[in-house]
Amino acid sequence: MLVAMWNGRRLSSRGVRFLETLRLGCPRAVAEPPGVASWSGNQPSKNLQIKPWELCEHRTIQFRSSSMTFSCLTRMKTYRPPWKRLYSTSQTTVDSKEVKTFLALAHKWWDEQGPFAPLHSMNDLRVPFIRDNLLKTSASHHPGRPLCGMKIIDVGCGGGLLTEPLGRLGASVIGIDPVAENIKIAQHHKSFDPVLDKRIEYKACALEEIVNETAQGFDAVVASEVVEHVIDLEMFIQCCYQVLKPGGSLFITTVNKTQLSYALGIVFSEQIAGIVPKGTHTWEKFVSPEKLESILEPNGLSVQTVAGMFYNPFSGYWHWSKSTSLNYAAHAVKSSVQEHSDPAESALKGDTEVPQADTSSSPRVQEELKK
Repeated sequence: MLVAMWNGRRLSSRGVRFLETLRLGCPRAVAEPPGVASWSGNQPSKNLQIKPWELCEHRTIQFRSSSMTFSCLTRMKTYRPPWKRLYSTSQTTVDSKEVKTFLALAHKWWDEQGPFAPLHSMNDLRVPFIRDNLLKTSASHHPGRPLCGMKIIDVGCGGGLLTEPLGRLGASVIGIDPVAENIKIAQHHKSFDPVLDKRIEYKACALEEIVNETAQGFDAVVASEVVEHVIDLEMFIQCCYQVLKPGGSLFITTVNKTQLSYALGIVFSEQIAGIVPKGTHTWEKFVSPEKLESILEPNGLSVQTVAGMFYNPFSGYWHWSKSTSLNYAAHAVKSSVQEHSDPAESALKGDTEVPQADTSSSPRVQEELKK
């Protein structure tokens, strides 16, 4: 018979049966961290409980005493063990917490000595990185406006720190950001330059909101310092693919997920030196180059270049680095239409082309075949 104590008192047989009923209704502990044991036979462990974050959307009934804790879900049908959880079921890539963070900083975008100073300085690397890789795909270059004729979307444009330099290079740029206040700041700043006012358009929205109206409409998608802030990275990459023209380019700069990036990017930059406002980054959302590539490739985006970046907080300048352990820039290209041809057609073409190539490879082979 199960014997349990409740605050130092022996439970009655009715109380024991009630606990037995709860035990039958409770799921087994899915993950057993150190110090948390599971049920063993007919005896309860000393400290059986399900982690609070596994029950964040469910009410719980808990019976606690100095010797044991019982937890049980009141809604069993929607419980999902951690290893069976889907990647994400969100319908947006925007994290509302991130929106609040950047809303509070919106008025400081164009302060070159303020919290966005590293982004101002980053233009020394990211603008040439985007320009040079796009020029590889362009046959004709306009003097003084090398990106003339190209249509670019700057996702998460903020106050337009990167949007404006791309516009000055001749590109037609659309800057989008989910924070409406950021867009107001960007629009106000570009209004001082009549040339940019014609080349740049801003919209307060998320990328997934304009996928249908701009499908395959851009030569390049720029997501600089953005992917570490989205709530659903895979959905974000899929949206990038959809708005790109075949053969179009995706440019990403972000922070690697390493111990060094945690130490320097969060502890030092945010908590000690104050280079970046506290709460700007969440280490769990940082993305390694390998992880990024594992999402890009299955979604039709072939990685061409990955280059390490390093920010010197004392000089205030960025430098290219052989190491990607902190920041890095990536360039990926959307596969062209030809690469998505029917496999059956490719097989047929291969069957007919190979013999022709073999018979015409050299005169000596042709003479042997005639014999």
